[in-house]
Amino acid sequence: MVHPYRGYVSNDAFASGPATLPAGVGGHAAAEFSPLVRAFARWVGDRPGAGGGLAVFRHGEPLVDIWTGQAVGAPASTPWTRDTGAVVFSATKGVASAVIHRLADRGLIDYDAPVAAYWPDFGVAGKGRITVRQLLTHRAGLSALPTIAAGVDDVLDHELMEQRLAAATPDRLLGVPAYHALTFGWLLAGLARAITGASMAELFRTEVAEPLGIDGIHLGRPPVGSPTSVAALSGSRLSMVRAPVGAMFLGHAYGIPGAVGAATRALFLPGVETILEGDDPPILDTELGAGNGVCTAPALATLYGALACGGMSSGGRYLSAGTVAALGRVQTYRLDHTLFYLPMMWHLGYHSMPTAVSRTGFGHIGLGGSFGWADPNSGLSVGFVHNRLDMATFAWDQIASTWMLPLVVRGARAATRRTATVPAQRAA
Repeated sequence: MVHPYRGYVSNDAFASGPATLPAGVGGHAAAEFSPLVRAFARWVGDRPGAGGGLAVFRHGEPLVDIWTGQAVGAPASTPWTRDTGAVVFSATKGVASAVIHRLADRGLIDYDAPVAAYWPDFGVAGKGRITVRQLLTHRAGLSALPTIAAGVDDVLDHELMEQRLAAATPDRLLGVPAYHALTFGWLLAGLARAITGASMAELFRTEVAEPLGIDGIHLGRPPVGSPTSVAALSGSRLSMVRAPVGAMFLGHAYGIPGAVGAATRALFLPGVETILEGDDPPILDTELGAGNGVCTAPALATLYGALACGGMSSGGRYLSAGTVAALGRVQTYRLDHTLFYLPMMWHLGYHSMPTAVSRTGFGHIGLGGSFGWADPNSGLSVGFVHNRLDMATFAWDQIASTWMLPLVVRGARAATRRTATVPAQRAA
């Protein structure tokens, strides 16, 4: 597939000239985004074995498309390119949600219908009234791993996880926002499989990548022949989970009341950290719709560009205007009981972003800080991906959106002012 804008930044964006890129940064950016480019170079660049990509679109037109660093570290260092994809962890949820919205657009799903109406096996053990809307907003009471999986081998068997969730009994958080960190993907996959007969990996291709004319969105390892390469994970990964103190605490934390217990049940099983280990980690060889998407920055920005532009992408209709309008509405303002009572303000498969300038937008952040974001009010979309997962820098990496989005919005406003004044100057 050919990317719709064929790798260039729009001429309109360069009416005031391109930004000067720091050493080690490739790609293009409009001059108004120079502060963003410099911050990206400092934060992502100069980290051995690590790198990343950033793309910013406005009304589907690229304003920024840059990359830096290494996709693979020593001894066989490989530089990051425009076609380098990274595991984006929970940012995958935004892509899986887009699959469900495509099916809803065709009348195959009603958000307020019971999941069991489409997936009959799901309608047992007190789950007959759980709706699609509740799945998409983390209110299904099915966030816990220990009730459906005995160990890492189960977690890597995505069809088994779909079956176990279909048979599971919801917990006391049914109806309450409680982040389904891993189960979210299997739940959406089971629903989509019941309707289409296709796996979520196949639907990533047929409902996301192909309609948008992109290659850089995959669930798990890209197929042979794909131009998208996978960046190796860099850093300590989840080694702290293996440490004696960490393992002892997590092994006894399931029953702790409140958010600590809920978060542990949603995220931890003995040995789950091993799915990220090695040069070729096992996470690439399963279908984890909640966490193993492999995305390039421009491909993620393209998907969110369709959500920012009323469902349109490259002149074609990707989602109906009505569906996109529904995605922009907050579904619940209740604090999330898994994510330590954070105000996630869940949309249908997405969440609001934690900065003042992005309050009218929505998207999804992944472990380590990769994210996709759309703002229908401004037509802006962002895709940011990187491969660093290191506990020493984790806190700062996780909140990348809090400094990146203000710089995106500021640059876009400056570019808008410049394009508004150019005709007047020419007339004079």
